[in-house]
Amino acid sequence: MMEYRCLAVILFVFFAIFTIKDLFVQSELSEANTKEIPITRMGSSTFIGPTIKFMYCYSCGYQKAYQDYGNIIHEKYPEITVEGEHYNPPGYNMFIAKVLGVGKMLVIICILTGINIFDYFGRVEPSWWKWCVEYKFYSSIMLFFLCNILEGQLVSTGAFEIYFNDVPVWSKLETGRIPQPPELFQIIDNHLQFQTKVEIKPGFAK
Repeated sequence: MMEYRCLAVILFVFFAIFTIKDLFVQSELSEANTKEIPITRMGSSTFIGPTIKFMYCYSCGYQKAYQDYGNIIHEKYPEITVEGEHYNPPGYNMFIAKVLGVGKMLVIICILTGINIFDYFGRVEPSWWKWCVEYKFYSSIMLFFLCNILEGQLVSTGAFEIYFNDVPVWSKLETGRIPQPPELFQIIDNHLQFQTKVEIKPGFAK
C-alpha cells in the first residue's frame, strides 16, 4: 500500500512541475524565442531596421510555426528584427484558466493527503469524493487531464497575427489560415519598398 502511495506522490510532483510551467512560464517563452533570433541593425548604431512581430496561439502549437517563419525571414531579410509573443485569449479566459489550474492542484493535494474538504463547509462527504480518496492515483490522474483539457480550451484562440512595424499585415483570425512563405515574402517586400520610397523622397525629414 505504501508503494502505491509513494508512486502517486511521485507522479503528482511530476505533473505539478509541468502544470506550474504551463501556468507561469508561457509568457517567458516568447521572450526566450525572440532572443534565439539575432537582432540586426541597419546603418549606424542608432538606427534599428524594420521589425516583424508574430502573435500566436501557444496552446494551438503555433510556436513551432513562429520559429520556422522567424528563421526563414532572418535568412532572407537579415536586416529585419523578428519578435514573437503569445496571443492572450479575450475576456477573462486566461484568468479563469489560471484559477482552474491552481484549484486543480489544491484538490489533488487534498485527495492525496486524504483531507476532507467538505468538513470545512459543514457538508456531508459525498460518495464520489470517497471514491476519489479511495482510488487516489486514478482520480488524481483523471482530474489532472480533464482540467488540462478545459484549460487548453479556455486559452486556445487559434491566432497567428503578423505585424510589420506595428502595422497588422496578416490575421489568421480573419483569413482562417497561416500565410504561405511566398505570400509573407511579398507582403514584406511591399512594405520594404514603400519604406524605401518614403526615406528617399526629396525633402523628407530624416
